[in-house]
Amino acid sequence: MPRFFVDTLYQPGELVALPEAVARHIQVLRLHLDDCVVLFNGRGGQYEAKLVEIGRRSATVRIGEFAAIEAEPPYRITLAQGVAGGDKMDWLIEKAVELGAERLAPLISARSVVRLAGERAARRQAHWQALVEAACEQCGRNRVPGIEPPREFAQWLDALPAAPDHGELWLMLSPRASLSFDALPAVAPSGGITLLIGPEGGLAPEEEAAAGARGFISLALGPRVLRTETAGIAVLAALAARWGGW
Repeated sequence: MPRFFVDTLYQPGELVALPEAVARHIQVLRLHLDDCVVLFNGRGGQYEAKLVEIGRRSATVRIGEFAAIEAEPPYRITLAQGVAGGDKMDWLIEKAVELGAERLAPLISARSVVRLAGERAARRQAHWQALVEAACEQCGRNRVPGIEPPREFAQWLDALPAAPDHGELWLMLSPRASLSFDALPAVAPSGGITLLIGPEGGLAPEEEAAAGARGFISLALGPRVLRTETAGIAVLAALAARWGGW
C-alpha cells in the first residue's frame, strides 16, 4: 500500500484531512475511494487508513488499526557529512536514510565547495528534511531521522561532549588512517555511533587533528580513495552487514 508521512496524532476510527501535498500525491497515484493507504507520523509504528473522500486538492481518510511495525537497525548512527556540491548531497541523504542513519549533521568545513549560511541554510535544511520524509515513505521506516542545520565544522565539534560517552564510538574516515574496518568491534556499541566524513577534498589536516583530540578514531577503507558521496554510504552498508542492520 502507498505510504505517507503525516505529522499528527491518530486515533483508530477518526477522520483525518490529509495535507494538500499528500492529496496531490494521491491524485498522481490515481487512488480511489475505499483504497487503503498507510500513514505514519515518525513516532514509531503505522496506521492503515481508508480513503473516504478525494477532491482536487484534498483527501480524507478514516484511521484504522495501529501496527507496531519498525524497520530500524539495532544501533544508532549519526552521519556528520561535509556538504557535497550539486545533487550529491540530496542523493547521499536519501541513501543514508534508507541505510538506517538516525540523524544527519551537514557540515561546512575548510575544503567545502558549498557555503551555506542564514536564510539559504534554512531553506536547504527544509529541503533536506523533506527528502528524509520521502525516503522514509519509500523504504518503510516509521521513525523519521532528524537533520540538523548546516554548521561550520568547528562550531559542530565544539558542541559535542568533551569525549565520547561510555559505549559510544566516534569514527572519522581518513585516507591517512591506519585502523582498518576489520578492527571495528564485532558487536555494535551500545551508546551509538557518530560517523564523520569530509566534503570533496576531505577534511583539512587541522580538522582531522581537532576531531582526533576530541576522541574521533581515524578509519581507513582500504587502498582506494572513495568520493565523499560514496564513502558514507559504503560504511553504512558495511556496518549493517557487520552489526545486523539488514
